[in-house]
This record gives sequence, C-alpha cells and structure tokens, in this order.
Amino acid sequence: MPKIRKLEDGPYGGEPIMIGDEIIGETIDAPQLASGKLSAVRLYDAAVAQTAHALTQSSLWLPAQPAPLELKTAALGVVGSRGYVHRDITGAAPRGPFDKIPPSPAAAYPALWNHNFRMETRIICEPDSQLQVRRGMEDKAATIWATASRSHLSLDFSYNSNSLCVAITERPSIGGRAWPNVQFPDARFDYAFALWGNSALGILMHWWHASLQDAGRGSISISAAQTLPTLDLRALTDAQLAIAHAIFDEFRPLEFMPAYLADADPNRALLDRRVLCDLLGFHDDVYRAVRLLAQKWCAEPSVHGGKPRPKSAEFVA
Repeated sequence: MPKIRKLEDGPYGGEPIMIGDEIIGETIDAPQLASGKLSAVRLYDAAVAQTAHALTQSSLWLPAQPAPLELKTAALGVVGSRGYVHRDITGAAPRGPFDKIPPSPAAAYPALWNHNFRMETRIICEPDSQLQVRRGMEDKAATIWATASRSHLSLDFSYNSNSLCVAITERPSIGGRAWPNVQFPDARFDYAFALWGNSALGILMHWWHASLQDAGRGSISISAAQTLPTLDLRALTDAQLAIAHAIFDEFRPLEFMPAYLADADPNRALLDRRVLCDLLGFHDDVYRAVRLLAQKWCAEPSVHGGKPRPKSAEFVA
C-alpha cells in the first residue's frame, strides 16, 4: 500500500482517491493541533493546506516551487497583544464600564465595533460607534481605554463578502465584537501588520487558523487571536518599516474586492507584489507563485461558500 503524503511534505497535494478512472478526492496525513482543532479538513486542494502549515513554521513553500524559503512568522500574541473582549467593554455592569452609542466626529472614545462590508473596502476604516463612560466606572474605563490602538483584527471574517482581515483607524480606537484591538510595542508595526494581514499570505493564515464551521466564513475567538500566525514584525529592519509606511500610504485610497476574489483583484495583486518584492525582498517568481496560491485558495469551498463567482472576475497574475 503506498504511503499517504503528509501535511508536512510540502505543497504537492494529497494522494488521489479514485473510482475507476475518476478522481473523487484526495487524502492526506495531517496531525491534530495542540488546541484540539483538526488541521486539514474541508479541503479541495491539499496543497493550500501544506503551504499554510509550512508558513506557520517560518517556511514559505509555495505550489510549483522546488524548495522552501525562509519567512519568519510568529504568534500575534508574541509580536503584540490583543485588547479586551467586547463583554468587558460594554457588558452589563459591573463588568463593562462603557455604553456604546452612535459615532461622533469629536468622540472622546471612538470604537470600531461591527462589520459593514460596504464601508470596509479600504485599509483605513472609520469608527462606527463611540463609547460613553458609565457613572462611577471612570477608573475601569481608563484602564480599558489605555489599550486603544489603530490596528484591529477581524474575528468573524466572511471571506465571500468582507474585504479586510486587518483594519486601521486614523485615531486610536477601541475594538468591539468584530474588530478587537491589536497593540504593538512599536507604532511602525501597524503599517506592516495591515499590509501583511490583507495580502494573500496574511488572509491564508487567518483561514488556516480559523474555525470554518460556516460556509464562506472563518471565525477566530479573541483568545485564539493570540496564537494567530503572522509576519514576525520584530524581524523587519528600520529600512523595511519605512518601506511599509510608504506602501501603506500608497494603498490608503485603494479599494479591495471581497477576499474570495483575491485572485481577481488587481489591488490585492499589487499589494502582494509590494509586500513580497518591495518589503520582503523576494524575486518575481515568488510573487507569481503566491498569485497561483491565491487562485487555489479562492477555489476552496470553505472560502467562497458556494457564492457564484462574477463572470467578470478574471485571474490577475
């Protein structure tokens, strides 16, 4: 009996399952994660999972590439820290010190709380709420407000409707149910985190780490956000962090398509090129391989959730 290819064996896919001459699926040997989560389920193309697994090990091993490259990744909780769960912000007293009310341009405590896929197509997002301090809870409110930041991570990412995995607010804001805060020890990390998180590789890491119980959506609990694999921002040089800032400013006005169209989105393709080649220093062949990976990822049923693909959505190399 032939050996079954493993998740750790590189992006070559699994062993085909045949009925006669027809391939009806493939099988792969994949470990159960320490968290108890199954690591390779609901897959159409096992090579996508093999690349994702390698990336969690600081190894960029892409489909049709002969060997892996080094790309340092780390858990988000090692590089930075996440903010409070939303119940600790607006939960029933005495747990939460704030009430959530409609936004104001002059809000003292702005908050990015809910998803609005029509408003969240650019990396810079406007707070959709503000917080009002409850009487007698001023000290607790001050403690929570001290965690306000510009970076926010999408917990419930609807790949077939949402465009952003990471959002940035112009002013430090509190993150709510959909967009908890991410704080970094260096303010320059915000720019690199936003670029990485919205690139094809950053979105791949969200998908790989998320619970995929609902078609077209990946959910990450706020505690699990601590272990989300991300680019190790600490490994970037001062020159690279300056490049990240410049690239971020270039993308301020640009809009992204929903993530399940990442392979057909010219702005996502441009972001991939800027991140891979200009920020991280890889050659053009790596960029092309990532674009192939994006095409494979977009074909995953857990990504598109059965949503019809627009006829106008053509692959952007």
